[in-house]
Amino acid sequence: MSNRLQSKRCLIVGGTSGIGLAAARRFREEGARLVVAGLTSPPDGGFAFVSCDASSASQVDTLIAESVNQLGGLDVLYHVAGSSGRKHGDGPLHECTDAGWQATIDANLTSAFLTNRATVRQFLAQGTGGVILNMASILAIAPSPRYFDTIAYAASKAGIIAMTRQAAARYAGDRIRVNALAPGLIDTPMAARAVNDPAIVEFLKAKQPLGPGPGTPEDCAEAAVFLCSDAARFITGVVLPIDGGWGVV
Repeated sequence: MSNRLQSKRCLIVGGTSGIGLAAARRFREEGARLVVAGLTSPPDGGFAFVSCDASSASQVDTLIAESVNQLGGLDVLYHVAGSSGRKHGDGPLHECTDAGWQATIDANLTSAFLTNRATVRQFLAQGTGGVILNMASILAIAPSPRYFDTIAYAASKAGIIAMTRQAAARYAGDRIRVNALAPGLIDTPMAARAVNDPAIVEFLKAKQPLGPGPGTPEDCAEAAVFLCSDAARFITGVVLPIDGGWGVV
């Protein structure tokens, strides 16, 4: 433990499982003062938890207000919340349903827009700068047409990248840094279908050779700690792949 986030007032949206929960644990180890938000409470204790559907503007505004009240202000937002839209009808362009498109955009892109907007408003009101880290995907940069052909998911994550870079440019003068992670396939509950598919496991041996295979939530947590810490104080508008080589092989 190096206390890289010592006394930083941090909010992790989607911090109750998978990548978000791993980040919450690492942030706590690094000295952060932390609020975790999600649809369900985290499985282990020790976190201040606020229930929130991040695709609801009113709930997000309430979340930011409650977080500021608990923490005495806000220094860091890490937006992890999102989901696959397969169960709603996401898929290849010619098969994706209207419901699948809308549900996926709402869960991934709209939710990030709402938390980012509310957080920037808070940072501007504080006048102290701040950090936003968003969750994109390697699929927004390096598509995989055979095993991961979900058009709404890819579009939502590409939208997060565009939003991140636009906000980074607009608010750099206000000392607000905005970056994104772009993971490859990470072994989380949301990725269980892919992680347990023998054909995809074989595919990943070559596609994510640093593994070889799926990454871990802790791989993303380490990158998140760095980008949210003062060690990254001169970095903004970056989209950092955490992909085991996916984007370059």
